[in-house]
Amino acid sequence: MDKEASNSRETGRTLDPKWGAAGLITAVVTDAATGQVLMLAHMNADALALTVETSVAHFWSRSRKSLWKKGETSGNILKVVDIRIDCDQDAVWIIARAAGPACHTGETSCFYRRVTAAGLERIDT
Repeated sequence: MDKEASNSRETGRTLDPKWGAAGLITAVVTDAATGQVLMLAHMNADALALTVETSVAHFWSRSRKSLWKKGETSGNILKVVDIRIDCDQDAVWIIARAAGPACHTGETSCFYRRVTAAGLERIDT
């Protein structure tokens, strides 16, 4: 097999996600204006396809075992500006404009605490 064929997932132009054992891929979401990490979630094939099709972030809820559109009940949708995939296609980066807090706790970002030797420390996001 030639090098180009063996590396088509890494260097080619075909979307070929490397789904995990549960049929999921990790998705990290950042704010288009600030670059701040907003959240991390998982997508299955349907969630990724809906996100590409609608430009609104969709994910797979592992706890509810169902597809969900981020902000469907809260109104805090994530309007997708760009979708990128890493080199071996096992993680997705969504760059989005958030209509409100991304975290279900009401925080702007799900990453509002720092890990320290003394425990968790709240930070302003």
